[in-house]
Amino acid sequence: MADGKFFAYACMGPKQKFEPFHYEPDPLGPNDVQIKVTHNGLCHTDLHLRDNDWNNGTYPFVAGHEVVGIVEQVGANVTTHKVGDRVAYGWMRDSCRSCLSCIRGEENLCAEGYTGLILNGNKGGFQPRLRAPADFAIKLPEGLDSVAAAPLMCAGITVYSPLRTHITRPGMKVGVVGIGGLGHLALQIARAMGAHVTAFSTSPTKEEEARSMGAQQFVVYDAQAAPGGGHPEVPKSAHVDVLVNCAPVLPPNGDYRNFMSLLNPDGTLVLTGIPPDAVGQVGLLDLIFGQKKLAGSVVGGRMMLKEMFDFCAANNIKPVTVTRPLSQLNEAMDEVEANKVRYRIVLLTDV
Repeated sequence: MADGKFFAYACMGPKQKFEPFHYEPDPLGPNDVQIKVTHNGLCHTDLHLRDNDWNNGTYPFVAGHEVVGIVEQVGANVTTHKVGDRVAYGWMRDSCRSCLSCIRGEENLCAEGYTGLILNGNKGGFQPRLRAPADFAIKLPEGLDSVAAAPLMCAGITVYSPLRTHITRPGMKVGVVGIGGLGHLALQIARAMGAHVTAFSTSPTKEEEARSMGAQQFVVYDAQAAPGGGHPEVPKSAHVDVLVNCAPVLPPNGDYRNFMSLLNPDGTLVLTGIPPDAVGQVGLLDLIFGQKKLAGSVVGGRMMLKEMFDFCAANNIKPVTVTRPLSQLNEAMDEVEANKVRYRIVLLTDV
């Protein structure tokens, strides 16, 4: 801090690089905590918002929504945290606290709309210190190290929440499309929940890794390479009850009919990502006569986050990570953009 100002890395406009930035923080409120940031998971959403892919960018933009650190100050009214606690901070920083969803612990579905950690000018974790409401700082279990915990705050909860919702009995067949930052966690979580897990990937080279992470079946699935742009041949044994699409891009022509055809009757296709051109199509006949469902999922509330951390610690579920110093943020983003990372970058605060 210089003259009371906070240091951060900020992007000053769409598609620009992050650069050193000083700003005047809001005073520490009575219900806030100040966190000494130690780790940041790097998520593709940080790139989308940097580039204003969803037309909701606000600049200067301080990204970082998979944050882990140590509480170093607490507001006068804070009783849930104390100085020295190791906590994680994710996609949400606040909500209305009073609607039915919030009362249920599903703040991600807040009727008034939750407040995002890195949306509308709020500043995320790409800085040595973060001030934010204490109630949305999640205490971490001892059995989970900080490097592993950071990506779980977005990638982990994004797949844990729908799997926890839609896996309703042991032995259900679950498919995961896209074995990347989200998908490799979905394989581990689904297997630990007792599902029979199938990995769908365009990369045959990922089979050994996918199986080591819990996949019992591996299908090379490349809709773009199918003859005439049709449906890739998939054995009936690979059809599933729940299919989680973790791929960061739309299928060819935004056509989800191929994915829907992989579902057993009464099956569910879950979409977790938001491609820049977020318009898709489904086949209504298959949807109706197969009694199939198309579902969305957006992170998870505080109750689900706490449950996820306990579940991952108990089942030794961890992301595959590489670490980079926070000062090399732009180079790390280039790696993510070039799809060179297996499977998640964690930035270590070095400033």
